[in-house]
Amino acid sequence: MKNKKLLIGIIIFSTILTTFSVYFFQIFFSPNFLINSPEKNIYIYESTSFKNLQDTLDQKGYINDLVSFSFLSKIMKYNNNIKPGSYVIESNMSNYDLIQKLRSGNQSPLKITFNNIRNLDELSKKITKKLKIDSDGFIDYLYSREWQNKISQFKLENVILIFLPDTYEVYWNISSKSLFQKMKYEYDYFWNNVRKAKAKKINLSEIQVGILASIVQAETNHIDEASDIAGVYINRLNKKMYLQADPTLVFAHNDFSIKRVLNVHKKINSPYNTYRNKGLPPGPINMPEKKFIDAVLNYNKHNYYFFCAKDDFSGYHIFSKNFKEHKKNARKFQKALDRLKIFR
Repeated sequence: MKNKKLLIGIIIFSTILTTFSVYFFQIFFSPNFLINSPEKNIYIYESTSFKNLQDTLDQKGYINDLVSFSFLSKIMKYNNNIKPGSYVIESNMSNYDLIQKLRSGNQSPLKITFNNIRNLDELSKKITKKLKIDSDGFIDYLYSREWQNKISQFKLENVILIFLPDTYEVYWNISSKSLFQKMKYEYDYFWNNVRKAKAKKINLSEIQVGILASIVQAETNHIDEASDIAGVYINRLNKKMYLQADPTLVFAHNDFSIKRVLNVHKKINSPYNTYRNKGLPPGPINMPEKKFIDAVLNYNKHNYYFFCAKDDFSGYHIFSKNFKEHKKNARKFQKALDRLKIFR
């Protein structure tokens, strides 16, 4: 009789133990987030409480069983150890895996991409679009003295050259200072010894190469002729001629709707007026892409001093060695503009 009772007790205990084991296994390792749904990002701020996090997961429909997540969070002491950041919640993620990720602060980096930028305002808006810092905060840092006291070769008018258009991975809650330092690191990586040697060979500094690359980029969308255009401007620089680059006038007027540069535009009193000032302007007129910087560093050596857009509006240019040839090409293009009634 005693053996029978003992056996029954063992069976009951085993059943209870198995039930609890299965339950705890499910709490820890069963899928509980985004069941058969695509991954999502969740953003946790410094001010986010555990209750805020619970509400967010529940309201957005990311979580299947809020009770089990809350229970395990307390066991793993995550509820009092919230770390801010941007985290990816994967499809069918378990409580244990997500809590481990959140508790360790194992953020998922975000990809930021920026290009086609002319000034610091545009840069600040694009670069911070996905980040916690806002454009005002970032541009305030750019205008501050903090970085200028440490990087003497750059000034406010050319600091945009540090930001090479590309796609980069950063954390969502990166600070303005850290983001700037990240871009400076990428800039230094790009400007390796080979590129530095090429710049020295053509008697230009890194900044001057960047400024010239911005002008070349403004002149053409066709990278296959960029090195020829760069060659024209370097020929002019070497001869101490005016660059007479129309895009610098557009920048000087801060009117990017100008499609046809007129004589009246050439009268503006600005250091960016390359019809009145010899040499390069004090800063870039846009944020040059890496391929245009390389086009300057590897410019084509030729005897051309002029170029003019083709009258077929292909975006390509005709190059000439003297002003007489250039004037003839310019008249063709001007007539084409007249036919399309483009007078400004």
